[in-house]
Amino acid sequence: MSSPTDDTPDEAASIPESPADSVLFAGDTGELAMDTRRVLVHLLLGPALDAQRQTKLWPVLLRDEKALRSRLHDLFLELVIDREQRVAFTRQVVDEAADVPVLLRKQALTFVQSALVLFLRQQLTQADARGERAVVSQEEMREHLRVFEREGNSDRAKFERQASGAVEKALQLNLIRRLRGEDDRYEVSPALKLLFPAEEIQALTETYESLAAAGANGSSDAAAGDDDASEEEG
Repeated sequence: MSSPTDDTPDEAASIPESPADSVLFAGDTGELAMDTRRVLVHLLLGPALDAQRQTKLWPVLLRDEKALRSRLHDLFLELVIDREQRVAFTRQVVDEAADVPVLLRKQALTFVQSALVLFLRQQLTQADARGERAVVSQEEMREHLRVFEREGNSDRAKFERQASGAVEKALQLNLIRRLRGEDDRYEVSPALKLLFPAEEIQALTETYESLAAAGANGSSDAAAGDDDASEEEG
C-alpha cells in the first residue's frame, strides 16, 4: 500500500473554514458544520471516500481531519487517509489491552462476488503499471466470472443472475462506477488499492485460480477481504 504523504496545502485550504451552524434541525446539539457532518456520514457508510468521485467532500476531509478523527475515535474507529491515492476510509480500532466494542462487522461476499472483486483489483494493478485508469466492461466482468462456472452446469440462468448480482454489489460498494454516457463500461475505484492491498490478496488469488482450473462451483459461498477491507459494515 502506498505510504501516505503530506497533503497539498492548496488542496487542504481550498475549502474555507466554516463554523457549525447553530442549529441544523430541531433539537440539534451537534458541533460540526454541515459539510463536515456530510463527510463523517459518508465515511461511516463506506466503503471509502474518493477524491476523484467526492470532489466536494475531499477538501472538507483534509480541512477538518482532526475533528473527524476525534469523532471517529469516540466510536472506536480509525480514519485512514492515503493522500497519494487520494482515498480515505474507516477501520475498526483493534487493541488487545482494551475492551473495544465492534461497530464495523465484516460483510460476507458470495464466491462469485469475491471472485469479481479480485478481478477488479488485478485490473487496477495492471492499469497502474501502464499509468492508465482502470476501465472494464460488463462483458469483461461476466467473461471472467464464467471461468468459475461449474462444467456442465444445467442452470445457466441462475449463474448469470449471480454474475449480474456481483456487478450490482460492486456498484453498491462503490468499487466501480459507470462511465458517463456509457451503460456497460465502468471505472474501477482506486480505493481498492487500500481496501485490498496486493500482498494480502495474493494467497486468495491463487486459491481462486486453482478453483477455476478445477471447474469450481460458481454458486459456492466464500468470504472475501480482510479486517481492513470495507466489506465491514455497521
